[in-house]
Amino acid sequence: MLLLATGIVGAALAGLAPALAAPPPLGQPQGRPILRIGGKITVHNAGDEAVFDVAMLDAIGRRTFSTSTPWTNGVHTWEGVPLAALMQAVGAYGTQIRAIALNDYVADIPMAGIADEGGILAIRRDGKLMPISDKGPLFVLYPFDQDVRLQQQSVFMRCAWQVARLVVL
Repeated sequence: MLLLATGIVGAALAGLAPALAAPPPLGQPQGRPILRIGGKITVHNAGDEAVFDVAMLDAIGRRTFSTSTPWTNGVHTWEGVPLAALMQAVGAYGTQIRAIALNDYVADIPMAGIADEGGILAIRRDGKLMPISDKGPLFVLYPFDQDVRLQQQSVFMRCAWQVARLVVL
């Protein structure tokens, strides 16, 4: 009888495991939406997409680093949501992230390695929100000065500014 009870409890817990591991649901943006994420995601708040305002992105978590880039002068301090945390928040299950800028520029980012490489979706430069006229509202960026392995064309090609949409492929 104990073996049967253990089997039933184990089966019940196994059925709950996916629900326990699922990301929490997203609320609705209270401010101006600045990012839409679609594609292979399991967490949505607007049809088959996840839509975020600045506060929602900040709530996922922030990472800050100082680095120079090929597109800006000098070293700046960049702050934003880690790409890995953002993908976890939307339940991404694809192998690639396609970043699409306001001008339809596209950068493809492999999912493999995004946590180790420290890429962020930058929201702020030097403590200030980035305007569209100066690489905002969002900029896919890596801490180039902290890791020489990131200082190569294949990583630079993953970066994009004026990002408005991500699609998980």
